[in-house]
Amino acid sequence: MEDAITISRLRIRTKSPFFATLSLFAEFKPTFNLDTAATDGKVVFYNPDFLANLPPNQQDGLIVHELLHAALLHNIRRKEREPRLWNIAADIVVNGLIVQDTSYELPPGGIRYPEWETKSVEEIYELLLQQGDQCKFELSMSDLLASSQVNNAPESISTQQQKDLKAYWNDALQQAAVIARTTNQGKLPAGIERQLGELAQAQIDWRTYLWRYLVQTPTDFQGFDRRFIGQGLYLEMLLGESVQVFVAIDTSGSISNEQMKSFYSELLGILGSYPHLNCQLYYADAAIYGPYQLKPNNDLPKPRGGGGTSFIPFFTAVEKHRDVSLEGVCVYLTDGYGDFPQYAPSLPVLWVVTPGGLDNQGFPFGEVVRLIK
Repeated sequence: MEDAITISRLRIRTKSPFFATLSLFAEFKPTFNLDTAATDGKVVFYNPDFLANLPPNQQDGLIVHELLHAALLHNIRRKEREPRLWNIAADIVVNGLIVQDTSYELPPGGIRYPEWETKSVEEIYELLLQQGDQCKFELSMSDLLASSQVNNAPESISTQQQKDLKAYWNDALQQAAVIARTTNQGKLPAGIERQLGELAQAQIDWRTYLWRYLVQTPTDFQGFDRRFIGQGLYLEMLLGESVQVFVAIDTSGSISNEQMKSFYSELLGILGSYPHLNCQLYYADAAIYGPYQLKPNNDLPKPRGGGGTSFIPFFTAVEKHRDVSLEGVCVYLTDGYGDFPQYAPSLPVLWVVTPGGLDNQGFPFGEVVRLIK
């Protein structure tokens, strides 16, 4: 049955230089301990009988499916999440990518959820959690992470092994992208560019993005080791710099109580991580309420709102009242659905968006990160 793998990889080479290059980085092993196929992040395991009974396009789809799980690091990105739901979320992502190329087919049972296929696996997982008992998906052709016999849970992989795996597939993706762009009119397979961006974002907590705005020049570091960012051990290195942070919390009717609690948690995280900041809070729906001057350990003011959503009043207020002699940044915690200003504000903007919120391309300015636990 090894010949079936070889023939399939040859077919993939004629269909997609990108996936053909990725296939060179994976090891393929037959096993009868699986009903279908799986990956531990580097080795692709497959049931020879299952593969032999698939038509050619479905064989190719199966291989690409497992390659994408491995290359997008779905194994180690799971962290402490529930395996079955994570498996479903990961399948939604890769199957959505596969079906965009009509030369591949999904084997029977492949999960599809077109409305979510442009989202990251972390975001889809959060949406599945929100569904709770209403989630009716069944596991698809891939038992990724479901079988301890062949799939390592993230906690069983050492920190060094995880670093090595990330470096290995980063190199694979870069080489595959170069090959695709030089042999395929400069194009990557549909959706891959977006997933590569999601992959990079998934490795960084959104507060690390905020750090980029709060530290203004390399001289602020004074030899500071960036590995300590998440531990709050760098504050004395900021040399007393005062930075304005304008935070808006979306209190419109589309925000659930759970999302509001999450916003509060993130705001407290900002205050706890960056106590040197000049932080002003606004609540905002179609109007704004505030500003409230915030300090670490202060009680947060009671939220106000509940109406429609417009982002315009917040940015108008910031432009009117900010101290132009100080650096600053706007942080907007929202689902992204509302009216945007016609022009971008003068300060950088970081949108922190709930799972299921507006897609990144819907934001006309600023940087978008997802509020993923």
